[in-house]
Amino acid sequence: MARIILADDGVSFDGASAASGAIGGAEGAVVALVEALAARGHEVIAATRCVAPSTWRGVTWMPVGHLAQLSSSPVDLYIANRSNHLIGHLPAARRRVFWLHNPAGYLLKLRYLWPLWRWRPHLVFAGPTHAASCPGWVPDGGRSMIPLGVSPEFLAAPMRSEAPPPVAVFASNPLRGLDWVLDRWQEIHQAVPEARLRVYSGLSVYRGGADRHRAAAEAVLARAATSAGVDLCAPVGRAELARVYASEVRVMLYQGDAGETFCLALAEAQAAGLPAVIGELGAVPERIVSGTTGFVAAEPASFVHHAVRLLGDSPLWIAQHRAAVTQQRSLTWDRAAERFEALLPS
Repeated sequence: MARIILADDGVSFDGASAASGAIGGAEGAVVALVEALAARGHEVIAATRCVAPSTWRGVTWMPVGHLAQLSSSPVDLYIANRSNHLIGHLPAARRRVFWLHNPAGYLLKLRYLWPLWRWRPHLVFAGPTHAASCPGWVPDGGRSMIPLGVSPEFLAAPMRSEAPPPVAVFASNPLRGLDWVLDRWQEIHQAVPEARLRVYSGLSVYRGGADRHRAAAEAVLARAATSAGVDLCAPVGRAELARVYASEVRVMLYQGDAGETFCLALAEAQAAGLPAVIGELGAVPERIVSGTTGFVAAEPASFVHHAVRLLGDSPLWIAQHRAAVTQQRSLTWDRAAERFEALLPS
């Protein structure tokens, strides 16, 4: 058994947050990883901006401000999550990892390079597009690509024998292409008047972390609320979202985003058997098998065309649904935890 500590100084969350409602993708990834590591028999401590210490599903949670109390404690693996300010904590750690979630271009400034040069952490990326954003000359102690995992709720969705009603879904940050999808939806809805677009999106997921973008996000959400054929829904937790994917919606619509390094929302939808029509931005094309579990659309007209097909062509939907169920369930958090284990010192 190893002693593993993960630190994050973003928004406030802990293990109970994921169980009680919707949280952001990076936060959900932290919760899922530390729980998977604990389930594999390790002593795991997660230090975040949580308000009080707690224990949840085998993980000890503590406020990140208390991390200094552990500075002299033995640590086998220390994972600094997202923030370069955290890299130098726990100087006695036997192995140091910097887990990146955003494109690595920001690291090229001197103030970000300094802790990398000083501590030489092992850099962990989510996939090929993400890894390619970090030039080879950036100092490190090694590099790995470890894909995020998909929660069990999505992996348990049943294979379906009939296509659901023509309901599309958008389930991401409103500033990650919702406005663009609403533009395309005008044409899609004209072609399939009975279709609905269900939007699960809102700022509550980000727990205050999106305040500086609040006005822009609220404007997009207001547009969604008044658009024809669109149902604006509050964000929901993963269990409810998995239920919706498995029984109520037919296709995920998402343009992608230049800052998208993995797109867990799309991975979850695919694992639940939900075909998707996506754009080419960021890493989202890595998440589907184009032509088999969905479509990558290079142009807006192609996006509309494929969305209309999946909303109206039941045999096509059944084929892509079955392909998603059989081909898109290899990403598990246990597998991700196993790959982090491989970074433990020998």
